[in-house]
Amino acid sequence: MKASATRVNELREVMDIRQAADYLGISSDTLYKYASDAFIPAFKLGNRWRFRRSRLDEWMDQQSGVAERPVVRVKPRQKKPVRAVRTVARRSAAKTI
Repeated sequence: MKASATRVNELREVMDIRQAADYLGISSDTLYKYASDAFIPAFKLGNRWRFRRSRLDEWMDQQSGVAERPVVRVKPRQKKPVRAVRTVARRSAAKTI
């Protein structure tokens, strides 16, 4: 039962300061200072700091200089109709006869 409770905590989108500090690999005191200085994306719920995992991931990408790649959609090539090619071949054969 304890393992499943730990797993639920790991999968949460909104983390408290201790969970976020573990996620980022920094101390709780450092994270508290970053949140207070608005250096890191955070919000207060009551009088407690909360951190959204997706916002932290975006913030880390910005801090590390990783730019998101634009999605490039490629149109599939349209196949040539077979019937039209055969019709042209028949017409040129009929002209030579």
